[in-house]
Amino acid sequence: MEETRTFADFGIHADIVAALEAHKITHPFPIQAMTLPVALDGHDIIGQAKTGTGKTLGFGIPILQRVTSPTDEGFATLEGAGKPQALAVAPTRELAVQVAQDLTRAAAGRGIRILTVYGGRAYEPQIDALNAGIEVVVGTPGRLIDLAEKGHLSLAHCRIAVLDEADEMLDLGFLPDVEKLLNMTPAGRQTMLFSATMPGAVVALARSYMTQPTHIRAISEDDSGQTVAAVEQFVFRAHAMDKVEMLARIMQARGRGLSIVFTRTKRTAAKVADELADRGFAAAAIHGDLGQGAREQALRAFRNGKVDILVATDVAARGIDVEAVTHVVNFQCPEDEKTYLHRIGRTGRAGATGVAVTFVDWDDLHRWVQINKALDLGIPDPEETYSSSPHLFSQLDIPEGTTGSLPRSSRTRAGLGAEHVEDIEGKPAGRPQGGQGGRGQRKTGNRPASGGANKGEGAPRAAKPRTERTTTTDGKVRRRRRRGGAANSGKTAAES
Repeated sequence: MEETRTFADFGIHADIVAALEAHKITHPFPIQAMTLPVALDGHDIIGQAKTGTGKTLGFGIPILQRVTSPTDEGFATLEGAGKPQALAVAPTRELAVQVAQDLTRAAAGRGIRILTVYGGRAYEPQIDALNAGIEVVVGTPGRLIDLAEKGHLSLAHCRIAVLDEADEMLDLGFLPDVEKLLNMTPAGRQTMLFSATMPGAVVALARSYMTQPTHIRAISEDDSGQTVAAVEQFVFRAHAMDKVEMLARIMQARGRGLSIVFTRTKRTAAKVADELADRGFAAAAIHGDLGQGAREQALRAFRNGKVDILVATDVAARGIDVEAVTHVVNFQCPEDEKTYLHRIGRTGRAGATGVAVTFVDWDDLHRWVQINKALDLGIPDPEETYSSSPHLFSQLDIPEGTTGSLPRSSRTRAGLGAEHVEDIEGKPAGRPQGGQGGRGQRKTGNRPASGGANKGEGAPRAAKPRTERTTTTDGKVRRRRRRGGAANSGKTAAES
């Protein structure tokens, strides 16, 4: 970090500097200090830095500096006033939300309108905001394209385009969508591309859509490897049946703050979160099977400290930027070195230190060997470890005598239930999310009264006793009609 220089020394708008100072952000990190002079002049940039080193403000400040605010002189005569002047594309909903939050915080005094768009939310509020006027739009490729193709989002006046975590968008198959979005923007725009790694397809994308970009690599002198030096890494060969017990003890280490536990599967994430909750921990799960409302509820509870353990699949590794995450645990060995980097990058962020623990099953040893070799970690053969192993307690500073359950005196957090579930789909008030619960209960409740007569598959079973008591065809038809009506739905064959 360049302690001798502040953001004010870069000629940044006074309102932006004041907004950052209000959050005690005054000195730029290396990627920011290297990026700002080039980006503020409008040049294209390829920014490469490790996750957690401050890339968002590296492109966010130039966006807010160069965008014309409704409070700026000349906005009324600006061509395309009220249409997005800047576009930031992110691979996941969580990352899009985080980027928009960082931009909103820095733009507090500028009057710049920032909109986040992504799937899983109702279209109407996003469309209304676009119609009212937006200067900066941040979103995921799918929803951005949907809004653009339906005529609600115009990128014709977008002077700045940013691709955040470009390597992840490539991995998730978003490259065609990204190219489609860039083709909707003016040819003379400023393009900034940020990525932790730089695979060939990302370089090809840069060559096709950028003009003489400046390639900026921010690597500190004391950080020679690919992982952030501030993260202390531990790797244990663990038995599948003992993992939760080990995890419960690690979660009681001295100095542990907010923690993220990563799993490879959605089912494991849900199971581990439930088991931790049964042991007294304030834990919540986030994975792809959860609705957007439940995912955001878990993230808010985590950010607000109502839960201090988030159990997540890798979808959460791309976009969770929460301060004070002290521990990351790989409950299941990552698939490859890139996944490993993104997971452990959730701690040790912005100058802080952190602890990363990885459990390696016997079946995953070959996978870990490849990760260790690719990152040159020097841990080719993890030590066999159990929940009772002395070295587990000593290396992770776990108090002696710690068991697999959190003492009742330590159960002080409010828990997931204390965080409300936002109605993000625009459902009427009072209806369960998704609208299924209430209707399903009513339908189930009507079945005994109707005897299935309103359903074709239930009619033969209910019709048999009535046919035996009916002497004419006309009587049978009339009885069916009476039983189908509201007034006669409770009438039985014996009453007629």
